[in-house]
Amino acid sequence: MILSTGSYVVNDTMMKLATVGLPPYEVLFLRGAAATLWGIPLLLSLGYAKQIPLILDRRVLQRNLLELAAILCYVVALANMQIADSTALGQITPLLMLIGSSVLFRERIGGLRTALIGLGFIGAVMVAQPTMQGISVYALLALGNAAFAAARDLAGRRVAADVPGMIVAISAVVVVLVGSGAAHLMSERWVMPETHHLLLMAGAGLFLISAASSSSWPTASGRPASWRRSITASPSGRSFPAWWCSSNCQTRWRSAVSCWWWPAG
Repeated sequence: MILSTGSYVVNDTMMKLATVGLPPYEVLFLRGAAATLWGIPLLLSLGYAKQIPLILDRRVLQRNLLELAAILCYVVALANMQIADSTALGQITPLLMLIGSSVLFRERIGGLRTALIGLGFIGAVMVAQPTMQGISVYALLALGNAAFAAARDLAGRRVAADVPGMIVAISAVVVVLVGSGAAHLMSERWVMPETHHLLLMAGAGLFLISAASSSSWPTASGRPASWRRSITASPSGRSFPAWWCSSNCQTRWRSAVSCWWWPAG
C-alpha cells in the first residue's frame, strides 16, 4: 500500500506539471489513454481476459461514474490550486465515508471519532479559507472531489467480491478516458501537446496503473485504503483526523509509517 500511495503522489505531480500548457481535461484524457495502453497488457498477463466483460458490470460502472465525477472536479482544482491544498481538502474523503457508513449501513462511529471528524472539517475550512466574498470555486471543486470520492468508496462496497480489483481499476480508467474526452470536447480547445507533455502523461499513466494494481485488493473488497493518499498532506499534519478515525489498527500503523517515510516538501 505504501507503493500504491507513492505511485498516486507521482501521478498527481506529473498531472500538475502537464497542466502548465495543456487544458486540464485534455491532460486527463491523455493520462487515460496512456493508462489504458499500460493497463490492458497487464490485465491480460494476469489472466483476466475472460473477465474483461465485468468492466461493464452495472455496479462496477456505478462506482466508476462516481470516480469520473470526482476526478473531473479534482483535475480542475489541481490545475488552479497548490497541490498541497487540493490534496489536503481531499483528506475529508474518509471522514465523509465514515459519516456515510454510519447513515447507510448503521455502523457506529463513537464520540471520539465524531469529535475528530469535526476537527477534520475545521481543518478543511482552514485550507479553503472562505472570505466575506465567498469561497474559491477551485476549493469547492476540491471539496466536490472529496464528496464524490466518498460516494465512490461507499458504492464500491456493493461490487461483488468475485470481481478482480484490476478489472475495477481498468474499468475506471476507461470510464474516465471517455468522460474526460467528452468534457474536453464540450468545454476546451485542443492544444497540441509537446514531447515533454506526452512523456509526463506516459509516466502518469504508468504510475496510475502501478497504484491501482498495488491497491487492487482493497478496491475489490469494497474496503478502500482511505489512508493511502494521506502522506501527501503529512508535512502539515492535516491527515491526522482521517488516520485516527480508521477502525483498522494496521491501517493506522501503516499510515504512521508512511507519514514518517515521505520527506516534507
